[in-house]
Amino acid sequence: KNPYTLNITSADKEHLIKLRTVLSSNHKIGEKKSGSGGVGFQFQTRNKTITSNLRKLGIYPRKTYNLNPIKVPNKYFSHFTRGFFDGDGSVYIYKVNKSDQIKVSFVNASFPFLQDFNQRLCKSLNIKLKTIHSSKSTNKNLPLHSIYFYIDDCKKLSQFMYNKSNIHLSRKKKIFDKWENADRPKYIKRGYPSKIG
Repeated sequence: KNPYTLNITSADKEHLIKLRTVLSSNHKIGEKKSGSGGVGFQFQTRNKTITSNLRKLGIYPRKTYNLNPIKVPNKYFSHFTRGFFDGDGSVYIYKVNKSDQIKVSFVNASFPFLQDFNQRLCKSLNIKLKTIHSSKSTNKNLPLHSIYFYIDDCKKLSQFMYNKSNIHLSRKKKIFDKWENADRPKYIKRGYPSKIG
């Protein structure tokens, strides 16, 4: 009756437990080994209401290969952004002139999806549109498209994602918190492009 299975896989079992709790589910969280020998965890459900609603929003089977812009209502867009970041985003701190700086990226195989997401997110943050960088993945030979955020834009992004957050990946949020609490000298931006804020 319902041929669609929703499968959420993560290296963070604690995160899947949070999701399962919010869904009032008692589904088992299974263990899954990757081809490289690593261990992950997965939550699966054949709930007809959930899978039907996801399809109406634009999420279809094998979404890696056919993802188009997703119809996310504005009131949920910050939560969607946080979910996308937790799944396919990265954040790290690096040094410039011995001062901690921060960089965030979002990566996806679908250009139409990331193009739409980029426009919506930059408009929501009231910042300039990001350039989309394209490359190929090393293991699946898929096209990969990325957008990057630095310094002040990362601060706006963090506030946007975590302002009304009840579920997030703790290890990623801790990096934002560490950078926010770091002792950083205040640089004056000159009239040229700079990643130093």
